[in-house]
Amino acid sequence: MESKGYISRNARFLALISLFAGSVLAGNPDGDRGAELLLPFKQQLKQALLTGLAEGPDKAVAACKVEAPRIASELSVDGVVLGRSSHRLRNPENQAPDWVTPVLDAYVAAESDRKPRSVSLPEGRVGYIEPIVMQPLCLTCHGDVQDSTLVERIRADYPQDRATGFAAGELRGVFWVEYPSVDPSE
Repeated sequence: MESKGYISRNARFLALISLFAGSVLAGNPDGDRGAELLLPFKQQLKQALLTGLAEGPDKAVAACKVEAPRIASELSVDGVVLGRSSHRLRNPENQAPDWVTPVLDAYVAAESDRKPRSVSLPEGRVGYIEPIVMQPLCLTCHGDVQDSTLVERIRADYPQDRATGFAAGELRGVFWVEYPSVDPSE
């Protein structure tokens, strides 16, 4: 049974699995490694959002605000730095690194090209980017937000929010990771 018009727990789980299901660049070792490095971030963020959503969308916003940066920080070790960004930011602290911006712009310009990409970076580093595509569940916080409690929460936490008004299937943003081209464990 659904309460307050929110999506059922099973539907939430399936939508989040779709959201965080990573694509891998076939035959591209850098893409494979980038996807592998992003996977724990996406999995842990998914769990944080599921936990928050179980208590309501305003709790999911809180979880995203606190947990996403904590998770990214904990996983940014041994020369690996990761995060997420968007062309329409909710949190200004998620501004894309300079090397991510052209790829993000290309995703925005070419809706049909949403393949993950690897980028060669200076000083023997590699960047890897995966698009985040809006799933129906995401519309709760990033669509045409109607819930007054949620609207108040978003305005309080993010007064310059630009991350609402999306439709399912649209580009929401990107996950990105930057890492040394040589794996220190090898």
